Amino acid sequence: MADQLELTIVFEPGEDGWVIASIPEVAGVFSQGHTREEARANVIDALRLMLSPEPAGDDDQREREQLHLTIAA
Repeated sequence: MADQLELTIVFEPGEDGWVIASIPEVAGVFSQGHTREEARANVIDALRLMLSPEPAGDDDQREREQLHLTIAA
């Protein structure tokens, strides 16, 4: 099964020439860069960090299933 998840990167001008980038579909994912390309790379890194799995503790009884996402543009 191949489901696609489409997200949007929103770019806005920031102070002192910075470019602000966010992904509104995932709350809290935003970053900035000196250029649009740098802001894009940084916000994708922020998305990866936000979606990183939490480590399971020794007493964690929850069942887990791996979900693999590919970020492409």
